[in-house]
Amino acid sequence: MNRESCSFVIYMIHACANKWRKMPADVYALLQSTGCIDQYLVPHYDILHTQGTEYVVEDIKEYLGIRGVEV
Repeated sequence: MNRESCSFVIYMIHACANKWRKMPADVYALLQSTGCIDQYLVPHYDILHTQGTEYVVEDIKEYLGIRGVEV
């Protein structure tokens, strides 16, 4: 993970935490345990970072939902 993708992941963790009214540490644990960070956000950084925050938050929610996790 390079600096830009790391900054993006941190930003998205906080964006999700704000939207879902959860602590950033809890969102990080959730994203890490489902593989969202290593298998989705980082590999697709080039595309995702050009999208709006709300779009990516909803995309992450969908990613989690497919894996049986509800937020």
